[in-house]
Amino acid sequence: MAGSEGREELRTIDEINEKIRRGDAVVLTAEEMIELVESSGLEVAAKEVDVVTTGTFGAMCSSGVFLNFGHANPPIKMSKCWLNDVPVYKGLAAVDGYLGATAMSESRPFEYGGGHVIEDLVSGKEVELRAEGYGTDCYPRRRVETVITIDDLNQAILVNPRNCYQTYDAATNSTDRVLYTYMGTLLPNYGNVTFSGAGQLNPLCKDKNYETIGVGTRIFLGGGVGYIIGEGTQHNPKGNSGTLMVRGDLKQMDSRYLRGASLYRYGTTLYVGIGIPIPIINMRVAETAALRDEDIFVDIRDYGVPLRPDLRPVVRRVSYAELRSGKVAINGRDVPSSSLSSYKMAREISEKLKEWILEGRFLLTKPVEPLPRHREFKPLKVRRREPRVRDIMEREVVTANPEDDIQAAAKKLIDRGVDHLPVIDRETGKLLGIVTSWDLAKAIAQEKRTIREIMTRRVVTAMEDELVDVVARRMARHNISGVPVIDEERRVIGIMTTDDISKKLVGGGATS
Repeated sequence: MAGSEGREELRTIDEINEKIRRGDAVVLTAEEMIELVESSGLEVAAKEVDVVTTGTFGAMCSSGVFLNFGHANPPIKMSKCWLNDVPVYKGLAAVDGYLGATAMSESRPFEYGGGHVIEDLVSGKEVELRAEGYGTDCYPRRRVETVITIDDLNQAILVNPRNCYQTYDAATNSTDRVLYTYMGTLLPNYGNVTFSGAGQLNPLCKDKNYETIGVGTRIFLGGGVGYIIGEGTQHNPKGNSGTLMVRGDLKQMDSRYLRGASLYRYGTTLYVGIGIPIPIINMRVAETAALRDEDIFVDIRDYGVPLRPDLRPVVRRVSYAELRSGKVAINGRDVPSSSLSSYKMAREISEKLKEWILEGRFLLTKPVEPLPRHREFKPLKVRRREPRVRDIMEREVVTANPEDDIQAAAKKLIDRGVDHLPVIDRETGKLLGIVTSWDLAKAIAQEKRTIREIMTRRVVTAMEDELVDVVARRMARHNISGVPVIDEERRVIGIMTTDDISKKLVGGGATS
């Protein structure tokens, strides 16, 4: 339903709050609303239901907490600060700090970080505080070490700049190597698909036009009461990627709904539970509140292509229903799909919020300002020139075919003075493998006969638009001295080696 008919008022938030106080409000979770619409129709459901509750529980990296430690005696102006060896941002007043969820422990990086400290604080655990200062007349102390709990803090205010994506692209990997990303571990050759978000329970999917969700909306946040304080960073409503900035008192929260986590070989984060009540004020809101997983779509993007997130190739567009089924069809075969967020916890949050409202413990608020429905989404412009693979790679590549003779291949390397021999399909030119001068020397000693017997099939590669320093780090991580450069069809278009980097960049020979 669209237009003015969809916006015709059914009830106001004030009227709903009065019904909540009297104990007369009809409150359903988003799942229950879907069932009612399917059994009785949208108009019946819209007239009967006052509030629909939503929920989501997933990794929300752009989260953190403002802390006030109070003054020691003598006092210190903290210029550096750590909690359980995790750095706290200290570009603030003397004893204020901001602890980000993705800040990592200096002694246990990738295992423990800001998200874990936040969980520990909410759990009532003791946390080690260490701080340094440069000393002034009014803040003479230069160092402090102590142990604190959340009860020792004057304030602990969770302020999350970007939470609760409306929808979030799913991820897969077309390359021959494993990728470790904020979307989890992505297996080679489209080996799996990962996704995030609660779909039909997700708050911004239930009020996709932002008619009831705005600045000042009261929400369930981390097991306590919080508020929306504005649009989240990277808010992109035109791309169905609206986000929220939220705040709440950490001292009122529950560690069941705030959990530190580590993404293997990527970093640390915080899992945040958020639930938002959707007042059914008109038919338009009722319609979006009844959307099912089958009606909510996201793109599966190829994380194997090293581009900005919005420029990564779209492999398929799929519904949450298909993603949640456990398998997704890609290139004619079923690929396992798995969620990084917890639908079970999202359901629990929607039910908990429903309980609060029915008990009269939670009233709704009318937004004091709507969220933007139009916002230009700008990428970062890098104005300084950065060398890319295409600037230094060798475009004349010596290649081999799988059935080539070992002796002939070795002669090719000697004649051309190179150490890497990409192996390609004779007809398509696509990369199949690679051999090095060391591989060939060993093969001759072992009396191998063809390239197929010795080639490395899982090849570390580069794209010509990638930054040289990114590829150099990849080469160092795999302890290799060269990579074939391929196009989107995996055809070999060049090769880049450590010699190219040292001669053309360090030696100043890169093209402009």
